[in-house]
Amino acid sequence: MKYFETIKCEDLEVFNLSYHKKRIQNTVGLNISLEEYIYPPSDKLLKCKVIYDDTGVIDISYDSYVPKKINNFKLVYDDDIIYNKKSINRIELDKLLEYKDDEDEIIIVKNGLLTDTLIANIAIYYENGWITPSLPLLEGTCRARLIDEAKIKEKDITVDMLKSSKKIATLNAMVDFNEIIDFTIKD
Repeated sequence: MKYFETIKCEDLEVFNLSYHKKRIQNTVGLNISLEEYIYPPSDKLLKCKVIYDDTGVIDISYDSYVPKKINNFKLVYDDDIIYNKKSINRIELDKLLEYKDDEDEIIIVKNGLLTDTLIANIAIYYENGWITPSLPLLEGTCRARLIDEAKIKEKDITVDMLKSSKKIATLNAMVDFNEIIDFTIKD
């Protein structure tokens, strides 16, 4: 099985490496020194994709990155989906795209609780604080760092909680904590 990490590079700096290394360790049991592999080719905002398996790093690539504007979400319900390791095989996730309609992004609801979007973990501002689902599909590196820094807390989040929230954020290695105030949720 092949897995991947998406790592932010900007101004020749590489971000959040300790969390990416920890996820690789948890995924395949290897302690890979990513510093030996990642050399951003420019100072632009780049998405570094590291592909690996249980034998080590297979490939490294860099692409320019432009954040996707997300304001409209569609709730998609799937009680059977499993994506707990960042695998190259995203067939189960990609199947959910057919339900997206004209919305910018989907939010996956599993067993009545929010999990993730297709490309990011999520958080909502609820009762005077930021919370993120305690049962995400994938435990993201940015999410882990923000929990460690006490900027967000884990909590079960229902659809009703989401709908009563005035702020939502997407969290991933590339956008970090992307707060969205003007958004719609389509059920």
